[in-house]
Amino acid sequence: MSKKPMSVRKTSRRSKKIWVPEVFSQKTIRVIVNGKEYVRDVKPRLLLVDFLRDSLGLTGTHVGCDTSNCGACTVILNGRSVKSCSMFAIQADGKEILTIEGLAKGNQFHPLQQAFWDNHGLQCGFCTPGMIMQAYWFLKENPHPSEEQIRWGIAGNLCRCTGYSNIVKAIQVASEKIGVEQMQVEPRKQRMVRRS
Repeated sequence: MSKKPMSVRKTSRRSKKIWVPEVFSQKTIRVIVNGKEYVRDVKPRLLLVDFLRDSLGLTGTHVGCDTSNCGACTVILNGRSVKSCSMFAIQADGKEILTIEGLAKGNQFHPLQQAFWDNHGLQCGFCTPGMIMQAYWFLKENPHPSEEQIRWGIAGNLCRCTGYSNIVKAIQVASEKIGVEQMQVEPRKQRMVRRS
C-alpha cells in the first residue's frame, strides 16, 4: 500500500507541526454552469468567483472588492442572486449557476443586455455583469417594478461611473420587453402568498 503525499500545517509558532493527508486538501464538486455540467477538484478555501474565472475560464464574473460590497461578482445560484466572492466553490456542489455568459442565446443578447447597450447603462463596464445579473434576478422576483423598487433592487451593487440613471432606465426598458416576451411564451405563474 503506497503512502499518500502529506502536507505540513503549523498551527502556531510554539506548537508542533501537524501532518495532514493531502487527500483532505481537495474535494470533487459537480456543478451546472450556464447549462453545462462540470466536475472539478477544488481546494476547500477556493472562492466561487475564482472557481468560475480560473477553473472554468468564465471571466465575465468580475472580482471587485473581495468583501461582497460592490456586487461585481454577482451570479445566480439555484435561482437566487449571490455574490460569488462571499462563498466557497464547495458550497456550490450539486447546484446550478448562471453567469453573464449564460444569458445570451447564441449571438442574440438577453433583453437586459440589449437594454443596457441601447440605454447606455454602462460606462467603464466593470460593474455591468454583476449589475445585469442582479437585475435579472430582481426582475424574476418583481417583473413590473417602479423606479424606486429598481433602485432598492440594485442597492447592493455599486457603480462608480454612471450615476445609476441609465442603469435604472435600462432595467425599466428590459422589464417591459421581458414582460411582453413572457406573456407571449408562457402564461403568468401565480405566486402563493402567505397571509398572516
